[in-house]
Amino acid sequence: MFGKADPDVQIKTPEQIAEMRVAGRVVARALDTLRAAVRPGVSTLELDSIAEKVIRDAGAVPSFKGYHGFPGSICASVNEEVVHGIPAADRVLADGDIISIDCGAVLNGWHGDSAVTIAVGEARSEDLAMMEVCEESMWRGIAQMRPGGRLGDIGHAIDGHITSNGGYGNVREYGGHGIGTQMHMDPHVLNHGKRGKGLKLVEGMCLAIEPMTTLGRHDVVELDDGWTVVTRDGRRAAHFEHTVAITADGPMVLTARESDRDKIARMGFVQPTW
Repeated sequence: MFGKADPDVQIKTPEQIAEMRVAGRVVARALDTLRAAVRPGVSTLELDSIAEKVIRDAGAVPSFKGYHGFPGSICASVNEEVVHGIPAADRVLADGDIISIDCGAVLNGWHGDSAVTIAVGEARSEDLAMMEVCEESMWRGIAQMRPGGRLGDIGHAIDGHITSNGGYGNVREYGGHGIGTQMHMDPHVLNHGKRGKGLKLVEGMCLAIEPMTTLGRHDVVELDDGWTVVTRDGRRAAHFEHTVAITADGPMVLTARESDRDKIARMGFVQPTW
């Protein structure tokens, strides 16, 4: 059913990539709905319920719920929490917070996975600056996803943008991944690397690109809940992610939201179905 670029890397046909875009649009819709719902006074568990309803109303299933025992439909990581924050009724957002929301859905056997960081109420300028660099580093990494390139090109572009624009921490313990009939597949996609090194990129590969930046040092630690990852120094963090397919004509962002349309056009990426 699938081709292989490597014994462990799933290669999709154009028809299968189109199916992944359908799943990706569900994730995009959920994140758009969540962005509108984020405000002071809302709990991360309320946001989780909103996401699950959007996903299930579309006929899809939340990828995260029950994954290795994870209890939520989204990961909701606030302030110094980098990734894998567990939604909770007593985790109530306050003015000036930032929240990273990671969301996944599976539809007809195909997965989509995407994340955004959102400012709550009146944002701090230093947070907005870090968030902008993190998001742009993701786009710089995506731009390297062309046939004939190398996996290291992606990490090199991400790390180069982060370190040259404010010197933010670039979390190294976590990164992107292959995606398709499973949420997490080979290859692991580092957010740092050497240009021209690593696995050769070929048409049909689908990867989730997800940089994580910090205001301080890049060091992180996992909390006793076995999920939530926080910065070791307590400084704030941002996280952005898109699921992307490599096509003959370049990258196609499968979890693209309407707000990404102009960016995708400016960068010359393949337009997904909207």
